[in-house]
Amino acid sequence: MAALYACTKCHQRFPFEALSQGQQLCKECRIAHPVVKCTYCRTEYQQESKTNTICKKCAQNVQLYGTPKPCQYCNIIAAFIGNKCQRCTNSEKKYGPPYSCEQCKQQCAFDRKDDRKKVDGKLLCWLCTLSYKRVLQKTKEQRKHLSSSSRAGHQEKEQYSRLSGGSHYNSFSPDLALDSPGTDHFVIIAQLKEEVATLKKMLHQKDQMILEKEKKITELKADFQYQESQMRAKMNQMEKTHKEVTEQLQAKNRELLKQAAALSKSKKSEKSGAMTSP
Repeated sequence: MAALYACTKCHQRFPFEALSQGQQLCKECRIAHPVVKCTYCRTEYQQESKTNTICKKCAQNVQLYGTPKPCQYCNIIAAFIGNKCQRCTNSEKKYGPPYSCEQCKQQCAFDRKDDRKKVDGKLLCWLCTLSYKRVLQKTKEQRKHLSSSSRAGHQEKEQYSRLSGGSHYNSFSPDLALDSPGTDHFVIIAQLKEEVATLKKMLHQKDQMILEKEKKITELKADFQYQESQMRAKMNQMEKTHKEVTEQLQAKNRELLKQAAALSKSKKSEKSGAMTSP
């Protein structure tokens, strides 16, 4: 009986071939928890639920620092502190200022001074490096598939040649399939697909930036209207208070004038009485 191995998610036992190579997940867990890219930092992570679109690290940073801003170098929306994401900040400290990426032309590629770490000798940024490696992996798998298909065709032709007894058999080499124009087309198509996916991501990031700016503008307008209404209410209250104080002062002034007139009249009457008395 073949040995069984436990799935790292549901812990049920399956044959080793039924589990994924990286996470050691069964088929049902791979469907329920697919590997997706984080909306913010663009790293791949295992999705716990369909509503969860950011990785655990970004979720913690959102709780601590709020919604991130686009990085001033790579333009990835992952700058929680300052204007640079953590990846670019660490790379800048280690390798110095960034250079222009040979693929996306953004100023976000860091020169590690080691040609072995470059992708085919190209200075690429992190996102373009991942895309380029995916293209190479797909091309490698396609060539492997073509090679296996050509070997099967070669065996069939050889068997047919033996059965038919033909002396002029033209062998079909697998290397011809690897160098055929169709393979180049596969590579070009894969590269174009990766470029389209990268452009879509950049467009999505730009849309998010525009939405964030529109949201900020709306908040500023609402705050301005609130402050303006508060200022108007304050001015109206001050005007009302000033009017009331003015009326009180005017009433008090009239009262004082009446008192002064009464005192003046009483003094005159006292003087006239003193002059008429013997």
